[in-house]
Amino acid sequence: MTDTTTPSSIELLTFQLADQEYAIDIMSVREIRGWTRATPLPQAPRYMKGVINLRGTVLPVMDLAQRLGLAPRAQGDRAVIIVVKHEDSMTGLLVDAVSDIVALTTDNLQVPPDGAAGAGGVVSALTLIDDRMIRVLDLGATVNVSESLAA
Repeated sequence: MTDTTTPSSIELLTFQLADQEYAIDIMSVREIRGWTRATPLPQAPRYMKGVINLRGTVLPVMDLAQRLGLAPRAQGDRAVIIVVKHEDSMTGLLVDAVSDIVALTTDNLQVPPDGAAGAGGVVSALTLIDDRMIRVLDLGATVNVSESLAA
């Protein structure tokens, strides 16, 4: 008897945040842009940097490190905005640097141990790539659609 389940392939975009490595599904990435000064909006959540004009579309930009509760850091010259689409909403994620694109199968992903996924369960999986522990973000949990639309 053979197991007929075949692991599906997935490609992840990996990036740096405060000396840590994270990843998101490449299918949600629309483009990667150099840092552009965002226009802050009053009473926005602290992690929202503001909005930018993306070819005529106003796009909210979130400081992903602040959103994840990581330690404050100085913004380097490699900082970029990853434009992602979740459901019908586009959001810019400010990260320290983009690393690479990796191809895996779902067998390479492990569920984080109980209590280790962080507040809000933003880490959906962990994977090892060349001895590097990569945290795979749950984009839905990370990008709150109602807050993105309000920014």
